[in-house]
Amino acid sequence: MSDEVPDRTSRVRRTVRGRQVRDPLARSPLVRGPRPDAVPALIATACTLVGFLDVAAGVFPRFRHSRMHTVAEVLPGALGPFAAALSLSSGVLLLLLAHGLRRHKRRAWRAAVALLPAGAVAQFAYRHSLIGVVISLALLAPLLRHRAEFAALPDPRSRWRALANFVLMGAGSLVLGLVIVSVHAKRMVGDPSLADRITHVLYGLFGFEGPLDYTGPTSSTVAFSLGALGLLTAITTIYLAFRPEHPAARLTEEDESRLRALLAKHGGRDSLGHFALRRDKAVVFSPSGKAAVTYRVVSGVMLASGDPVGDVEAWPGAIERFMDEAKAHSWTPAVMGCSETGGEVWTRETGLDALELGDEAVVDTVDFSLSGRPMRNVRQMVKRIERAGYETRVRRVRDLSEGELERIRHATEDWRGTDTERGFSMALGRIGDEADGDCLIATAHKPDEPAIRADPHTYAPSGTRAYTPSGPYGGLGPYAAPAPYGDLKAVLHFVPWGGDGVSLDLMRRDRAADPGMNELLIVAALQAAPRLGIERVSLNFAMFRSALARGEKIGAGPVLRLWRSLLVFLSRWFQIESLYRFNAKFRPRWEPRFVVYRTSRDLPRIGLAAMRAEGFVSLALPRLLRRRQAAPRPCAHAVAEREVRTA
Repeated sequence: MSDEVPDRTSRVRRTVRGRQVRDPLARSPLVRGPRPDAVPALIATACTLVGFLDVAAGVFPRFRHSRMHTVAEVLPGALGPFAAALSLSSGVLLLLLAHGLRRHKRRAWRAAVALLPAGAVAQFAYRHSLIGVVISLALLAPLLRHRAEFAALPDPRSRWRALANFVLMGAGSLVLGLVIVSVHAKRMVGDPSLADRITHVLYGLFGFEGPLDYTGPTSSTVAFSLGALGLLTAITTIYLAFRPEHPAARLTEEDESRLRALLAKHGGRDSLGHFALRRDKAVVFSPSGKAAVTYRVVSGVMLASGDPVGDVEAWPGAIERFMDEAKAHSWTPAVMGCSETGGEVWTRETGLDALELGDEAVVDTVDFSLSGRPMRNVRQMVKRIERAGYETRVRRVRDLSEGELERIRHATEDWRGTDTERGFSMALGRIGDEADGDCLIATAHKPDEPAIRADPHTYAPSGTRAYTPSGPYGGLGPYAAPAPYGDLKAVLHFVPWGGDGVSLDLMRRDRAADPGMNELLIVAALQAAPRLGIERVSLNFAMFRSALARGEKIGAGPVLRLWRSLLVFLSRWFQIESLYRFNAKFRPRWEPRFVVYRTSRDLPRIGLAAMRAEGFVSLALPRLLRRRQAAPRPCAHAVAEREVRTA
């Protein structure tokens, strides 16, 4: 153990061989529990209720004459065209601000403090409503009294938020405008069609008179309301477009160098350690610099993955910095896929809870063999593919030429089965970086067959193209051209796990290749491991593996069987059971992995953020409509490279 000064002097100590040292797994007396947020939540709820009442008072004419008339009377804009527009505007703004207030955001607090007095002044000047002024000031008072609760910094953002706001607010304004137009149907002249109503709403959002007409003062009321919606959409979009940009954090060259130094000393402890080098992650270091936590912010969730990197004794300092950063921005802290030791440290240092998420499949290469009945299916599949003419090559990245690396990069990107990039906790996001020379690449090859004359109506499989020397068929018929990547048929990419292990990062194959490419390459990598000094290989992560395994055994209870049935059903979209079955073929040992979270009500939000980070849920445009991304930043030791999407 080390005698050096610990990151936190409050750590519980123990004596080993006469020396006093820190126990990294001992609970700190300064445990940080969930922060109290009852007051911001209450204020946000009040803003939401007032916002809904304002919208209802501005949209529905009968609302002002119902039993809620007394409440509606004290809200901004209960009567008159201008009052209806003011009520609608303030209600929509309060609804938009409620989420920011709930998350302790300083800018949301400032906007609410400015909006409530403005509404109170408008009520008094237009309607001389003293009660309305009192109600607005009553909500303003707790905002001012608890202003210290609203100190969270802004989230990382880009100017694309302005475009998203324009689309969402525009769609919402169109729907709400149709409601405004339709609730006044009794005073509508004639019987206009839906197209006429939509046209009237679109004209009204831009401040023009539409084709519809109403009796009495209703026309001006509808016009003011639609104009208010259009103005709100324009103002919020302009604000988001011209406010200072806070781009999402990225791993800098200095941070990457420090992380690589920590991995060189302590990288053998966690199989997910090398994935901390993803360049779309940010990092916080412990005060001593001996440990670090990498993370990404997704939908307000500060999502870390794996265990902290570095010396276990310095983990508490890095975790404290992580929690401080989460508190400063009012992000929801969460950790995906940490080990049992990591889960113990996280829960003891922060007061968070942990839940078993699944198991990681780890194969000890010394004990691996294709012999025996349990490996019969894998053995037969590998032999069949080898007889079909496939051969495998297992090499370090530094041993490949730049030309071959470029071909592999293009192939893995072309063979990706989805439009979105998948992978976060167990994906590096690149291939062939010069600084990642210790990464392992296993490739399957099959020599190209000579061009074969085919029937004109035969469909060319994926990876081939039908062509003729001249004309549509040229009298000679189409041919099956060689695949664009030559004899390359499948690729597996592994990242280092200390000095004697690797962790699976990426699996890609040509869809036209024979089934079983992944099994072939995993077996090839396991068999070549001793020659490369590799003693352990981490394969895929199997979510809820224990539930699937226990649920199919005899004697399983009804609850466990029901849970397993639900997991099997969800496997149609998330490959839960298939990954478990695939990993189990290689007879691995299972290492449990955990998710660390603050409260149970945060789990749905954390789950959605994790699925977005992993690429299972995407808000991005389809591949054909997306702009071509700029080349990624090379690390300090690398030449120009292309980022490759991961499975």
